[in-house]
Amino acid sequence: MSDRRFILAVLTAVVGLAAGCRCSSSNPTSASVSIPPSSPNSISTLISRGKSVYAGNCIACHNPNPKLAGTVGPEIYGSSIELLEVKLVKGTYPEGYKPKRPGAGMPVFPHLAGDIAALHAFLNAP
Repeated sequence: MSDRRFILAVLTAVVGLAAGCRCSSSNPTSASVSIPPSSPNSISTLISRGKSVYAGNCIACHNPNPKLAGTVGPEIYGSSIELLEVKLVKGTYPEGYKPKRPGAGMPVFPHLAGDIAALHAFLNAP
C-alpha cells in the first residue's frame, strides 16, 4: 500500500473518532478527547487505540507480540489495511493473497470495521 493511502486511512480514522466524540465540557480530562488530524499525537493515539483493539480481540489466537506467531494464528505484524478489512469483516482474503497458515478457523469480526485503521496503525508501527 502506498504511503499516501496509509496517511489517508489514518486521517480518516482520526477524523471519524473525533467526530464521534461526545466530550462534556465539565470533564476536560475525559479519555475521549479529540485530537486534530494535523497533530503529531494523532498517529500515536491511533496506534494506542489499535493496541487496545488487538489486546481485546486478537491475542486469544495470535501472540501478544504481533511479530510472533500465536498458538492458533500466525504473526500479523505488517498486515496491509486491505488484508485487515477483508479478513476481519468478510472472513476472506484479498485476491492473490497466500495465507500464512492453512485452514479457515478465524471468525469474522464485523464489529471491528470502525477500528481497522487503528489496528493497522498498531500492526505497522515501528
